[in-house]
Amino acid sequence: MIDVARRLFAQKGLNGTTMNDIAKASGKGRRTLYAYFANKEEIYSAVIETEVDRISDKMEEVAARDMEPELKITTLIYTHLNMVKEAVVRNGNLRAEFFRNIWMVEKVRQAFDHEELELYRRVIKEGCEKGQFNVENEDLLADVIHYCIKGLEVPYIFGRLRNGMTEDSSRPVVVNMVRRMLGVSHY
Repeated sequence: MIDVARRLFAQKGLNGTTMNDIAKASGKGRRTLYAYFANKEEIYSAVIETEVDRISDKMEEVAARDMEPELKITTLIYTHLNMVKEAVVRNGNLRAEFFRNIWMVEKVRQAFDHEELELYRRVIKEGCEKGQFNVENEDLLADVIHYCIKGLEVPYIFGRLRNGMTEDSSRPVVVNMVRRMLGVSHY
């Protein structure tokens, strides 16, 4: 039902989709739909949650890789940005709803934000323990990285970073910034 709702929201938008549309398209009765969801806003939240779970799973996969902590931080940054962009692009008309209903998105992604902060903390700690990073406050740095990346989501999605800067052209800048934040002395 959630995937059907996602497709309908992507085609018609949140306001253009009814509970009846979702019930019909999923081959379920309205009564069945209402047994799981009180209204379409709950289904919308479930759609967002599945997208956030997809991003979270991919980031966990990156964090589990056997790679140097510095490369892992950079890879996590681009994984986050690319997965968010992919989710927004994949969802067609739902894109506008994501931005109009940002408070709903924020509410759903609270758990993701917490998990992401923990990933950054874990990788920063790993780099410090290996003697590769020189960081005074690991928790604060994880917060700064997380909120910087979160703040870049919309410009990245719409290609507004330096007139459509690509990942390839931005990577040297991001790597340099990450190295400085982590206190990495070798450039």
